[in-house]
Amino acid sequence: MIPRGRSVPYYVFQSLDSYPELLHAVTTRRGGVSAGHFASLNLGHTVGDAPEAVEENHRRLAEELGIPKDFFVSPRQVHGNHVAIATKASRGSVVPDTDALITNDRMVPLLLRFADCTPILVYDPRRHAIGLGHAGWRGTVARMAEALVRAMSEAFGSDPADMIAAVGPAIGPCCYEVGPEVVSRVEQELGPEFLSNRKADGHAYFDLWAANERQLRDSGVGKVEVAGVCTACHKDEFFSHRGDHGRTGRFGVVMMLR
Repeated sequence: MIPRGRSVPYYVFQSLDSYPELLHAVTTRRGGVSAGHFASLNLGHTVGDAPEAVEENHRRLAEELGIPKDFFVSPRQVHGNHVAIATKASRGSVVPDTDALITNDRMVPLLLRFADCTPILVYDPRRHAIGLGHAGWRGTVARMAEALVRAMSEAFGSDPADMIAAVGPAIGPCCYEVGPEVVSRVEQELGPEFLSNRKADGHAYFDLWAANERQLRDSGVGKVEVAGVCTACHKDEFFSHRGDHGRTGRFGVVMMLR
């Protein structure tokens, strides 16, 4: 990932950065006004932070990216695999019970929030369509990445071979220890190859990065870039639910067609 931003630092993906018609940004926890566990650019409204601080953080992000603050479209993320279509009429709204948004409308900035779960960004430069998804272990087991690609194909006629995808910062296989319930679900739905370092008590480490990359490639996506950045290892830069013991904010990922 390539660092960008002045007053609000963020990252972009090299594979997506060459398209001037596409705006995308992966924020960090820096550049905001929130305090304590939420310091400083917390974008989550539902984690206990002061509402006025969260609003100011959104204002700062919008100003940094050069877009109106009231244009952001966000989902109420529920760890599922539902994909919704956003349009210009959706600007400023929260889409209920959804973990991915897609659009082919210009000036519709999609904003999702994260603190260990996997951001999935997809761009189709031929059909000029974008998709942005959220996948924790439940979403990954429910094959969110595949659902996102399929939804873009059905809604916009996108060919997966034309798509460029990126897997953003998320808790890595170095830190994501999971229990027997998750192990069982992963083995049943995805296969044992995404689990490692098994212990006598049945615990293992789940590789969200590899599982989501595999789903994108199996869906026919032509190019996939993986950030390979563990949020728990880098909790000084990214919010991490596991690394911060559940008391933390949310960083954001934005995608928009100019």
